[in-house]
Amino acid sequence: MATIVGVHGIGKYRYYAEAGNSAAGAAERMRAKWDRYLHAGLGSAAARDGRGYIAEVAYYAHHLAKPAAARARDPERMDAEAQRVLVEWAAQLKGVKEAAGESLTGALRWATEWLLERLEHRAVAFATLFCPEVAAYLESPNGPARTRSREVVAEVIRRNRPQVVIAHSLGSVVTYETLHANPDLEVELLITLGSPLGMRNVVFERLLPAPLGGMGGRPPGVKRWVNIADEDDIAAIPPSLRSCFTGVDQDTLVNLDWIDFHTVEKYLGCGALTPLLTPYL
Repeated sequence: MATIVGVHGIGKYRYYAEAGNSAAGAAERMRAKWDRYLHAGLGSAAARDGRGYIAEVAYYAHHLAKPAAARARDPERMDAEAQRVLVEWAAQLKGVKEAAGESLTGALRWATEWLLERLEHRAVAFATLFCPEVAAYLESPNGPARTRSREVVAEVIRRNRPQVVIAHSLGSVVTYETLHANPDLEVELLITLGSPLGMRNVVFERLLPAPLGGMGGRPPGVKRWVNIADEDDIAAIPPSLRSCFTGVDQDTLVNLDWIDFHTVEKYLGCGALTPLLTPYL
């Protein structure tokens, strides 16, 4: 069976704490969960010899997040950059720039109220994870959080030499930049799940390397790139990446649980990966 490596998304600091502040322990806990989720999604294509599917999950959350007790649960208590991310993100969700011209406080209140009105408390809870971690990663081109996260992903890929890399959520951004920064890393198939790579004013314009002519591009060592997104995933904006990245071979839209609209469990278990991974099993 081919080697598969995963790269996790947002909100995973708790694995680090639960593992006694061990990144290796957190990575192993996540790998076991990804294995279970993927096994359920593969159905009849699942391996029958008891072997796992995921060789390793690259764990970088401890480089981004503060301890859970110190993390703001109220959007108005997030730091300024995380608040900016929330306002820009929510404006895209609504489809109009209603917050333009308002103070940050007014725009933030508008964004929070809109999330509560349309998507209930779960969306606000999601925002308090998504926005601070995206802001922490993208804070500066060579900031320590960004640099160390990419180093972790590069080390895991270099050590395992996987044929397949599955990157979820913010992990797709870290993986994209890592593979561009390390063109010697070769991957036969890159699968991005619920990716915010194309999110304007939040992620896309701040990518490294910077998009040229309004388009990003497939990392040089990647032979094939498939993107999978729920059309209602509020982190995957736009859900299709082919409109803003050259070299995306396939965009697949899926319909996940409207409550668990972004979890890796739902993505790995939805069955969309089965035809992609079967040749490697």
